[in-house]
Amino acid sequence: MRRSLILLLCSLLLAACSKVNMDNYNRLKTGQSYDEIVAILGQPSRCDEVIGVRQCVWGDEQRNIRVGFVGNTALSMAANNLK
Repeated sequence: MRRSLILLLCSLLLAACSKVNMDNYNRLKTGQSYDEIVAILGQPSRCDEVIGVRQCVWGDEQRNIRVGFVGNTALSMAANNLK
């Protein structure tokens, strides 16, 4: 019982510390570099690249921030279910 409570508390603390939130999304601007975006959001969950266009996702399927890069420059941003 105690172990389950500790695990639950740790998972809640990690969720509360998530950088995938509306405040951080509002800090993103087109023209920022990949490194500037990573400094705000941390490492992406995944990135896919096709013909020089890289699409990176922070978060999961339910709640996320997506940023599209051409070269090293952010050109598009979208968010899903942020608080």
